[in-house]
Amino acid sequence: MNQLSVVILTFNEEGNLPVCLDSLQPLACPVFIVDSGSSDRTLDIARRYGAAVYQHAFENHTQQWSWALANLPIRSHWILALDADQRLTPELAQEILAETMPGANEHLAGMFLNRRQIFRGRWIKHGGYYPKYLLKLFRPECVQFDSLDLVDHHFYIDGKTRKLKHDLIEANVKENDIAFWIEKHNRYSTLLASEELLRSAHAASIVRPSLGGNPDQRVLMLKGIWRKCPLLFRSVAYFFYRYVFLGGWRDGEQGFVFHFLQGFWFRLLIDIKLRDLLQQAAAERDYISGCITQSPHSAARKYS
Repeated sequence: MNQLSVVILTFNEEGNLPVCLDSLQPLACPVFIVDSGSSDRTLDIARRYGAAVYQHAFENHTQQWSWALANLPIRSHWILALDADQRLTPELAQEILAETMPGANEHLAGMFLNRRQIFRGRWIKHGGYYPKYLLKLFRPECVQFDSLDLVDHHFYIDGKTRKLKHDLIEANVKENDIAFWIEKHNRYSTLLASEELLRSAHAASIVRPSLGGNPDQRVLMLKGIWRKCPLLFRSVAYFFYRYVFLGGWRDGEQGFVFHFLQGFWFRLLIDIKLRDLLQQAAAERDYISGCITQSPHSAARKYS
């Protein structure tokens, strides 16, 4: 059995995939590509690097990852799960090799990698965006998914975890076209508005939120607080907190564009769509309530 395998999701990633796959060369391990219908050179690039290519229709990230881990012929103790716009620094590649070697970290179920976000060529280092820990390396038998994650998928782990020291770089070259970024986040805002509405009516997450827990538990705690804040106002407060209090202004011109769009415009769009959904749901409840409470006599008169 291999110690490590890599799984990457792709869709029209010819601009991102070569850099990602180049960064994996020091690992010398099996690489699996799960593609959702690329029409560019993505599949040719993947095969040229020796990756095993599988195709599966995309519904959302959580379902795509669930399918991948359930159906790929992976035979390894550890899985490194990446998006095509992510790449390892040389230092992180060596760290992963050391941390997944036979006999190492047998008590751990997963490891968090520190993401370095690059936006239109600029490292977004401030505004609370760095360090940012994502659970990307895990034992496959320990991973869980939350079916209510409609956009931001997470690998939730049943077991002990730790943070690695070196950086995972995320730099989507397709987002150099700001129209692509805006169109993508417009779609995401619709999904996240629906997700927030669903979470208000369902039980808590499969992982216990905790400010003193691992990075995912802290994020869940903060999201719970966020959902209790007033719509529309919270996006203004969040942008001010990120850009002023957490020093997002230090990220320069591209940093301003990123923090404004991602921290204010995107959050405001979610709130507008969520408020529309809430108003629609309230109107439907009022209509149903009116139908139920209508007396049989008045109903008879109406149709007589």
